[in-house]
Amino acid sequence: MTSNVEKLYNLIANDSKKKQSLFLMALNNPKSALEKICEIGKELDIQVTKNEVIAYLETVDDEATKLWLIKARGGL
Repeated sequence: MTSNVEKLYNLIANDSKKKQSLFLMALNNPKSALEKICEIGKELDIQVTKNEVIAYLETVDDEATKLWLIKARGGL
């Protein structure tokens, strides 16, 4: 079964504008990026929490995501 976070991640990953915007936001303010991910989820009626997003991103095997997590951990 696909989790809400996985559904949301896939939607964002397939939207190059959202993905780029979130990545740039995460570089400057990781907390804001997490909040924005949760906001996008609300807009799409896919409820997620910050902790769910962090836990899911730790399972993603993607170099850019891993770099973002390193940055996010420093700012969280």
